[in-house]
Amino acid sequence: MTEQRIRREAVSDQLFTLLRDRVLSGALAPGTALTAERDLAAEFGVNRHAVREAVKRLQQAGLVEVSHGGRTRVLDWRRRAGLDLALQLAQSDGLSTSYDLSRDILEMRASIGADAARLCAARCTERTASEIVGAAAAYAHRGPDLADLAAADVAWWRLIVEGSENIAYLLAFNTLVADRFTAGEVPVELRATELLDMAGHMKLAALIASRDEKGAEAAARALLARSVPAAHPTREPEGGPA
Repeated sequence: MTEQRIRREAVSDQLFTLLRDRVLSGALAPGTALTAERDLAAEFGVNRHAVREAVKRLQQAGLVEVSHGGRTRVLDWRRRAGLDLALQLAQSDGLSTSYDLSRDILEMRASIGADAARLCAARCTERTASEIVGAAAAYAHRGPDLADLAAADVAWWRLIVEGSENIAYLLAFNTLVADRFTAGEVPVELRATELLDMAGHMKLAALIASRDEKGAEAAARALLARSVPAAHPTREPEGGPA
């Protein structure tokens, strides 16, 4: 029996976190049966209601599957979980993983941003295009405080993503800039090259206003990709360098 015990407040939340981390770390491998409800209750010193609530959350997160007979099987989260799991990973302290979430988030950000810029050039209204150009011009006169630039950068990109008229991109954008998405909040000093690229912001705005879809996509990707290598060096293969 483990010596780890659950604090009495938010018992089911704490148990969910512990079981989730077992799944994500591989301690509970895909296809294996989750420990029986009564055994989990005994292991952590909690009641079975707390266990049921924790398992329900695991099921909602796409981490386990509960059969009609009551047997709970661990799923492959890489195939079944959704973006909401990234929020949980961002808030998970001390979970050892074989991937770098910050890098992965920044790569997704660059990809979404590039395509959103392309769509914005094709779809946005003249008024929105004018607002994007005006915001870029105002941005060029901000600074040098990086935190201030980062806030202005988010507001500018919101205009572009909204101008793409793609609701899925907009919802993803909201997730990426949410305060609670700590893994996505790369320290601004690591994004300094991107944030201080005033010419890059102005160029992208001009390309959107001129309806240059391919140019806007390329400029957006180049601008956003500036933060990816700064925040995450190339990952070595498992087992270390050759």
